[in-house]
Amino acid sequence: MFLTISTTGTAEKPATDLGFLLHKHPGKAQAFSTSHGTAHVLYPEASAERCTAALLLEVDPVALVRRGRGKGRGGAPDAALAQYVNDRPYAASSLLAVALARVFKSALHGTCAAMPERAAAVMPLRIEVPALPARGGAELVARLFGPLGWTSVVAEPVALDPEFPEWGDSRYVRLVLEGELRLADALNQLYVLLPVLDDAKHYWVAPDEVDKLLRAGDGWLADHPEQKLITSRYLSRRWGLTREATERLELVRLAEADGLDVEDVDNAVDEATDTEERPVPLAERRREAILGALRAADAARVLDLGCGQGQLVQALLKDVRFTEIVGVDVSARALSVAARRLRLDRMGERQAARVSLLQGSLTYTDKRLTGYDAAVLSEVIEHLDLPRLPALEYAVFGSARPRTVVVTTPNVEYNVRWESLPAGHVRHHDHRFEWTRGEFRVWAADVAGRYGYDVAFTPVGPDDPEVGAPTQMAVFTRTDETGTDETGTEQTRTDQTRTDQTRTDETPKEDAA
Repeated sequence: MFLTISTTGTAEKPATDLGFLLHKHPGKAQAFSTSHGTAHVLYPEASAERCTAALLLEVDPVALVRRGRGKGRGGAPDAALAQYVNDRPYAASSLLAVALARVFKSALHGTCAAMPERAAAVMPLRIEVPALPARGGAELVARLFGPLGWTSVVAEPVALDPEFPEWGDSRYVRLVLEGELRLADALNQLYVLLPVLDDAKHYWVAPDEVDKLLRAGDGWLADHPEQKLITSRYLSRRWGLTREATERLELVRLAEADGLDVEDVDNAVDEATDTEERPVPLAERRREAILGALRAADAARVLDLGCGQGQLVQALLKDVRFTEIVGVDVSARALSVAARRLRLDRMGERQAARVSLLQGSLTYTDKRLTGYDAAVLSEVIEHLDLPRLPALEYAVFGSARPRTVVVTTPNVEYNVRWESLPAGHVRHHDHRFEWTRGEFRVWAADVAGRYGYDVAFTPVGPDDPEVGAPTQMAVFTRTDETGTDETGTEQTRTDQTRTDQTRTDETPKEDAA
């Protein structure tokens, strides 16, 4: 299989700078060993006006069969003899993508110590792939590369046999891309989209492929109109990995829309950052208040929604009356910290059976969260933009519908008692709002009325006679009275319980895992 990268230049910026950016000297041919053959880099032309680098991958068919058994097209072929007769040595695929990463690693990362300014700048590029499998045809090729900044995307179908035009076109195209892009961006696009167009991988897709996809797709995949197709195909349609990638890309999109870093959106809120004179005691008081409310509700199966670093999950595990504890958070980083805090990898079998950690967005309905006795939203709602709050309300109160919901949130009136907190500032940089006691009560009463709950309020922390307590807590209890969902449809507790049970029974095995 074959790929060429060409550029043009001037006397001031010679085209042979391409050799520096690729870290491959134009004056010699080089060979590199890969897991399925040998990759050769050579320069058919190298002058100040025009330079072309060619990557030729010679596939070892024996190594392909031995290493590919049970993996992608190598072990699950299109036909019975595909491991002996196939297009792998000739058509660009995941094999070529792996060779790109192996041979042009520094160029993919955009690093060049000799010419850092050239690596960071756009340059005229022409990339040609003579034989590219395109499941979806030339139209799909245009849809994938068109939005990525190329001025020309040509995908010429390759005839099955030029001698017999009536046979029609094959599934292969000759791809030519032209435009002004950073070399690193162009290579990363190829790294992702070559296996996407082939719609097959020669190796087992492990969880670390999500990180590879997001790293290579940085700057273009989050907003790509075909993001769903790219993600699904790249991850070989593994549902769990595709969902993880989609949620992480949504974080990237939200961060870019708000002009923030991903770390500011994907934040595992450390309770020690609560702006208070003695933050840990208040955190402990908050957990004790929540535990007390759960015990009073006689809850055994509990959801910690927005579990962060797992402090509440850890406290729940210490009480044997809580027989099932599920921590849910959108942040993969937070769940990783929680798993280490809980020592899940060293936990005894009986204890491990009581706890699980799930990645999920609280603004989407999730069948995995139905049928529980109680749900806790501890210092969570204030991290949502107000327009997204109704989605969380429906996901928790309208869809999951636990018997008890415990919500805690800061009391903004108490902020004046902290000398270290500047006037008008919220307690944490990621808080989208902080409510007064009146605002919180109005919101809670409205939610309770719409979804068929009663609500009671409890102050948490020192209760100042003028400004109240630093934390306010609402305990929602589902009633037998008729409530309405957000569409206005009447729904009794009995009917909703039956609906919840049906949803639980119909939950797919991978969802319930």
